[in-house]
Amino acid sequence: MVTFTGLGDGLEHVAVQFGPIADVPLVRLHSECLTGDVFGSARCDCGPQLTESMQLLAASGGVLLYLRQEGRGIGLYNKLDAYRLQDQGLDTFAANRELNFSDDLRDYRSAAQMLQSLGVTRIRLHTNNPDKAAQLASYGIEVVEQVRTGIFRNENNDHYLRAKAEYGGHSIELVEGTA
Repeated sequence: MVTFTGLGDGLEHVAVQFGPIADVPLVRLHSECLTGDVFGSARCDCGPQLTESMQLLAASGGVLLYLRQEGRGIGLYNKLDAYRLQDQGLDTFAANRELNFSDDLRDYRSAAQMLQSLGVTRIRLHTNNPDKAAQLASYGIEVVEQVRTGIFRNENNDHYLRAKAEYGGHSIELVEGTA
């Protein structure tokens, strides 16, 4: 694990390096999700995506950036308030807006700073979120390839995944009848 000081957002992010860093390493930017990563919540796909990424990185090498951006940047308590609104029928983005937040407050400048401090400027990015690639590019990281994550769909996160695909622009193919 590599820790950083002096990042642009002042938060405590970590990089987990799996083996020597290749010229164009596989990289996963994973935003912290206490409910999914630690408690195994089935209402998102965060925990399964983190597990998939760690298995892939352990097998092939690369870097996992674990970013302290809970709830798309709104924080844990606000995310829990958004869950309450989602239980009333709002999707994840509408719930954030109801709480007077943007759809996604995450900024990946610190992720770019972390990669640059590791000597990485060209990557293969493990994500379904095109905003991550666009932001990294704007901060000087060349995304050579976007490697899609699996789709970890279940009856509890179907509405969430549909919202990510429709409003978040995520590259998620949802085949009817598979939830």
